[in-house]
Amino acid sequence: MNLPNMLTIFRILLVPIFVFFMLINPNDSFYLTMSLIIFILASLTDAIDGKIARKYNLITNFGKFMDPLADKILVMSALLCLLNLKLIDVVIVIIILSREFLVTSIRLIASSNGKVIAANSLGKLKTILQILAIISCLIFKICPYNDGLFWTYQLLFILSATITIISGVVYLWKNKSFICDIK
Repeated sequence: MNLPNMLTIFRILLVPIFVFFMLINPNDSFYLTMSLIIFILASLTDAIDGKIARKYNLITNFGKFMDPLADKILVMSALLCLLNLKLIDVVIVIIILSREFLVTSIRLIASSNGKVIAANSLGKLKTILQILAIISCLIFKICPYNDGLFWTYQLLFILSATITIISGVVYLWKNKSFICDIK
């Protein structure tokens, strides 16, 4: 168990704390600010673990598999909380969740066949856009009278949903030979 993998596990462990603060009192700026801080901290561990893994050659199959899964757990938890608070459209959530379930299922099948499929650059861009959309949405919830923040997070969610679709299609295309061989 190396440092990047520990950071990935730490990110997963932060999710229930984030959800707790998001849902305990969603109209209290203290709890929302705490959830924002926890979400940003969890998101930063994603950037940090990847940099450390690449810099010190600590890339493992565990990290290739669990790092994207940890991102999905964090982002999906946030999306469901935002949906519960009626801050995001259900169509955006369905698009993102569908792509994540599809890609994760393919990764699980690949893993059971001894193959590890790492995230690609479009998948990383998708995650960054989703994280930025969630952060801007949380800031808007804390400061709800800012029209610029409202339109920023709306635009970021539309953009992230678009990249989510594109990255899903690219992922399927790049792995079509593997997918066709699934028995």
